[in-house]
Amino acid sequence: MTENNAVKYYSQAVFTPMEVSIELSQNENECFESFDDDGRLKRKGTMWTASAHIITAVIGSGVLSLAWAIAQLGWVAGPVVMILFSFVIYYTSSLLSDCYRSGDPISGKRNYTYTDAVTAYLGGLKVNICGFIQYANLFGVAIGYTIASSISMTAIRRSNCFHQKGQNSPCHISSNPYMIIFGVIEIIFSQIPDFDQIWWLSIVAAVMSFTYSCIGLALGIVQVVANGGIKGSLTGISIGAVTETQKIWRSLQAFGDIAFAYSYSMILIEIQDTIKSPPPSEAKVMKKATLLSVAVTTVFYLLCGCLGYAAFGDSAPGNLLTGFGFYNPFWLLDIANAAIVIHLVGAYQVYCQPLFAFIEKWATRKWPHSEFISRDINICRSYKLNLFRLVWRTAFVVVTTVISMLLPFFNDIVGLLGAVGFWPLTVYFPVEMYIVQKKVAKWSTRWVCLQMLSFACLVVSLAAAVGSIAGVVSDLKVFRPFKSSY
Repeated sequence: MTENNAVKYYSQAVFTPMEVSIELSQNENECFESFDDDGRLKRKGTMWTASAHIITAVIGSGVLSLAWAIAQLGWVAGPVVMILFSFVIYYTSSLLSDCYRSGDPISGKRNYTYTDAVTAYLGGLKVNICGFIQYANLFGVAIGYTIASSISMTAIRRSNCFHQKGQNSPCHISSNPYMIIFGVIEIIFSQIPDFDQIWWLSIVAAVMSFTYSCIGLALGIVQVVANGGIKGSLTGISIGAVTETQKIWRSLQAFGDIAFAYSYSMILIEIQDTIKSPPPSEAKVMKKATLLSVAVTTVFYLLCGCLGYAAFGDSAPGNLLTGFGFYNPFWLLDIANAAIVIHLVGAYQVYCQPLFAFIEKWATRKWPHSEFISRDINICRSYKLNLFRLVWRTAFVVVTTVISMLLPFFNDIVGLLGAVGFWPLTVYFPVEMYIVQKKVAKWSTRWVCLQMLSFACLVVSLAAAVGSIAGVVSDLKVFRPFKSSY
């Protein structure tokens, strides 16, 4: 029926009151079916999409540095620490997932962000502290991923150079052009409006993380076979190969690297907000996604870390694929490093979307009548361009790219930010919100156990922060802005 014919039909038709009531009821049902209980468009996320987001956030290129971390701790402490922190992360993430709704877990008020959850349960100054730490970490991660992606891109060029000119060739290549390339790519992907719409990018990134992890794993196995045995020792790198002071700093740094390798709590609530409404409750779905993701992550971490250490022993490089623990087959290394870059493109968005949303909501509240902020331009049926989003997100990516080129050692600063943020975001706030939510009595057995867990993780954070500060001080001695090459 054409539009004119439809208008003519409805203008001439005569409906009984019952028919009108049925028609209105059907329209209301269709309308309500399109929205969730908070009036927002119906969420479509599942356990699988949530798991993809988590794996994309957690299994970063840092998985390839775990061989170095185990080399500092040895065959006993390394795997034990890794398994211990997997339990800690799963437990505290489960506590945090229960805080998505205030009150009833099915129909209670939604908390859309981590800061909203802290506001609902704790309030006061803690909200400002939480917000500052969370968004500072997200900003730092964006810079760290820009640097990491440029290292992998230059590794591809260097791998081909070594193949052509030999392994003794210097093959120095500036990373600045590759940071700019990564920045341009992120400007484009940053125009994806919100977290719920990047599910496909997270799946691609998760597949890429498995790809380069499996390549690193396979190369480690081949190297162990070529060595004719397993390298390494029970206590890690020995005094003599490094000084006692270096052994302490490195061990602290390794502790922190392993702890932070699991950390994704700063975006857990935002991921949970993409899951479709009950039944079952979002918390139950998120706990399943967390269990699956942490289990998969732990298996990959143990395999890659332990096999890397078995292959290279105390001389394990900081990154198995870019630190040139391996030189051949060069084409396989190129594939692995390309997979790292693709993964980091997705991971950048997973971490930055909550920060983008925070600034855009703040701007909307600050200037509610501004057309520049609120007006959407129809580009096609499935996409609307917002001018404020275009300008602000582009500026953000430009700033992170420039800082990456200015401070190429910023990874150590990101390590410091991670150390500062690990305890409050991953342990302290989830524990405190759980105590308030469940009304845990002070000095009860459960309360004491929770506080002991929180204190132990605080010690790890402080120790890792000290190690990161030592790394930053060392980097500043040879610092030259915009002069990064590998």
